[in-house]
Amino acid sequence: MKKTLKKVLAVMLTLTLTVLCFAGCSSSSGTEEPDGNDTEKTAKFGIVVQTGANGAFVDMKDGIIEEMKANGFENATFDYKDAQGDPAALTTIISAMDDGSYDAIFTIGTACTQTLVNLASETPCFFCAVSAPVQAQVITDMSTPDKNATGTSNAIPVSDIIEMGYKITPDVTKWGFVYSTSQVNAVDTVNSAQEYLDGKGIAYDSATVETSADVKSATETLIANGCDVIFVPNDAIVQDGVAALAQVCEEEKIPTYCSSATTVNSGCLATLAIDDKGIGAKTADKCIEYMNGTAITEIESEVVGIDYCTFNGSVASSLGLDAPTQDTIGYEIQVVGQ
Repeated sequence: MKKTLKKVLAVMLTLTLTVLCFAGCSSSSGTEEPDGNDTEKTAKFGIVVQTGANGAFVDMKDGIIEEMKANGFENATFDYKDAQGDPAALTTIISAMDDGSYDAIFTIGTACTQTLVNLASETPCFFCAVSAPVQAQVITDMSTPDKNATGTSNAIPVSDIIEMGYKITPDVTKWGFVYSTSQVNAVDTVNSAQEYLDGKGIAYDSATVETSADVKSATETLIANGCDVIFVPNDAIVQDGVAALAQVCEEEKIPTYCSSATTVNSGCLATLAIDDKGIGAKTADKCIEYMNGTAITEIESEVVGIDYCTFNGSVASSLGLDAPTQDTIGYEIQVVGQ
């Protein structure tokens, strides 16, 4: 009897273990293990631009999104906001994004970046196209990021652009600058250009504007004061009114140089430019590093160099100029406006 009981118990134990084994296997095969892409699937990013009227900013935004999606974040959420040039709206947008729900925020341009950094936000900031990050106080040192921010700088190579100008239009004698003092990027660029011209003993004059409606009259004033070449810095306000500037200069046969390929497309003659989508992609690459586990303090900020010369063929024709060659100016040339 005892032997029979032992056999029964042994059989029951074996059956129990078998059931448990199958249950365990069933549970294991029926539950999806994390595939390592949960972060990519649930990530949420903010993108803020000061004004979508600046086509360069829109291209940068597109470059950011395309690069993120190409590197595993195709299912992430991208919350794009345009302040439409309104400082109050910009503050409202940035403050609303600083709610802890975003993995990172991309800020395009100096004003957006300053607004976020000044909040001392715990959400990391990846800035795009801030021409003078240290001077704008959004970062203390390019190689050792602080303030929970890092990104890309499109420091304008003003001396190179001016030298290119003399290769295309060698007879110009007095430069004119149109810019807004509210635009930190523009002020820094104009100061650098004027310092360079001072060193060369070349004359210049400046006219400042408060709104895009002032750009035309400011340009006319500079021409009346003897400026025979106009330089447009990286200025969102002037960009909004650059079509009027270009028209006045074309009528007066005045060549115009600028800081952005977008501004050449808007009617200026030429610039040495970065690729706007390209700088957006480079900014995204830094965020990807962060999302893959690198501390933001270890992701150096980067000055993006010149990609090519953008030259407006239609404007050149109206001024009686031929397109330069790569041998003449030392850069690949992309001709637009034809």
